[in-house]
Amino acid sequence: MKAILSVIGKDNTGIIGKVGTFIDEVGGNIEDISQTLMQGYFVMIMLVDLKKANVNFAELQQKLDVMGEQLHLSIKIQREEINKRISRFDNKLYLEFGGKLFD
Repeated sequence: MKAILSVIGKDNTGIIGKVGTFIDEVGGNIEDISQTLMQGYFVMIMLVDLKKANVNFAELQQKLDVMGEQLHLSIKIQREEINKRISRFDNKLYLEFGGKLFD
């Protein structure tokens, strides 16, 4: 499974290293990365491969939430499949309930 990880917060040294080390420790692999500074804010997006991860996705989200709190960053992760499903519907997000789609 692949996922998209985003990191946003006030710039500080070591953010890429800490997040990258964490991804490695849980068995993930960074396939692509983009980062920039926007008026003192650090913004990073990573494409990570999690097929060899040693934690499930819910545990990964929880651990990233804790890391974000410790580093004073917003760290979010979402499965790549979500983006693929949204693009099938003209980039609109629909809610499925009882087999019916609602926008």
